[in-house]
Amino acid sequence: MTTLKARSIRLVKPVVRWGLAHAVPRAALRVAARRGDLQARLVDEAEKAPTAALDGLFTEIRDLGPLVRTRFAFVTATHSTVKEVLTSNDFRSGVGPSGDGLLPRLSRWSAPDVLHPVAPPSLLATEPPEHTRYRKLVTRVFTVRAVENLRERTEQIANDLLDTLDPSRPVDLVKTYCSLLPVTVIAEILGVPEEQRQRVLELGGAAAPSLDMGLSWREFRNVEAALAAFDSWLADHLDHLRSHPGDNLMSRIIAAREDGVSLTDAELRATAGLVLAAGFETTVNLLGNGIALLCRNPAQLGALRDDPGLWPNAVEETLRVDPPVLLTGRTCLRDTEIAGVRVPEGAIALTVLAGANRDPALFSDPATFDVTRENAREHVSFSAGRHYCLGASLARMEGEVGLRVLFDRFPDLRLRPGATRRGTRVLRGYEHLPALLR
Repeated sequence: MTTLKARSIRLVKPVVRWGLAHAVPRAALRVAARRGDLQARLVDEAEKAPTAALDGLFTEIRDLGPLVRTRFAFVTATHSTVKEVLTSNDFRSGVGPSGDGLLPRLSRWSAPDVLHPVAPPSLLATEPPEHTRYRKLVTRVFTVRAVENLRERTEQIANDLLDTLDPSRPVDLVKTYCSLLPVTVIAEILGVPEEQRQRVLELGGAAAPSLDMGLSWREFRNVEAALAAFDSWLADHLDHLRSHPGDNLMSRIIAAREDGVSLTDAELRATAGLVLAAGFETTVNLLGNGIALLCRNPAQLGALRDDPGLWPNAVEETLRVDPPVLLTGRTCLRDTEIAGVRVPEGAIALTVLAGANRDPALFSDPATFDVTRENAREHVSFSAGRHYCLGASLARMEGEVGLRVLFDRFPDLRLRPGATRRGTRVLRGYEHLPALLR
């Protein structure tokens, strides 16, 4: 009887998780979208539309005020308000239920045993003092200098990948270049053997929808299976690095100490998983989005050829115009006021990063892709405050090297028909990007 009960509980928990995180919110959002709710419309339209096509919706949100109350949350696409929420100590990261009510208790009871990218102890989901200790240890190893030391190796990897392509044949740049460059770099950073990298790439891709809300049961189960496999692989990989430390950043993170205390096993797995997934999933999108923008704006590509010193700024402008992440959520910890709007404890605030990046109050002619834009770096694509992206310097370096080397090697590169966007809502990029190299 005990065994049967335990088995029943194991079967029921995933159903409860899916219902709380996906089925119920999806049904409610669909009804609200039909009634014109802005948040619901954003979630609905983001699944089908490229970021540029959401510009009108971003404008609608901003026109209603800096922080708009919708049926389920407060929403902002105003740059100054997005930064205010993200840097405020009155908000915590994430949007999961908290407290002692029925939904929070169900959420805790049904929580999976494997790590999730937006659940503690992930850096995306922890708060001070744990977050401060945790991030300090990781940042000590993951420095700007350490990233810059990878530049020459990144250029070599980019050229090696391009050497394998046949310029006389059409290629899918996402499959053959945009995905392989960052996964190779991040795999070397984390000491992942070459024969395991394809598996890591597959698991990362399968787990990418974990940031979305409203997954179907099949999608949800696929994501959970990928996260479980990823967690198991990480545990084995970290055990290997402990007994065989190498000259890689992950080995240094394992050895790092703060006041004599190192990261726990769960924290190490969460760090490795976050660095691995975020380190290539978002950079894949950055590279694909940048290629598409440059091919569709040949005058901007011409400006880069005239002045190669603009490449770093071209990466910033790509991040601004078509960011790899659409939005992020925060939960209010106590009654507060943001942009003159009262926000009660427990309320959710959605900060639309892509909308803030197109705020005309800060960016002139914001829909235009301009690699010479002086304030392009003021985008919020890497978030802000204590949860500012740990891998921002790595993403910038890989984006600059990856785009520059590609267009230097193949200056006549042009896109073919058939480009498709990813089906994920939060992560924004291309699934396929067919091209001719010459």
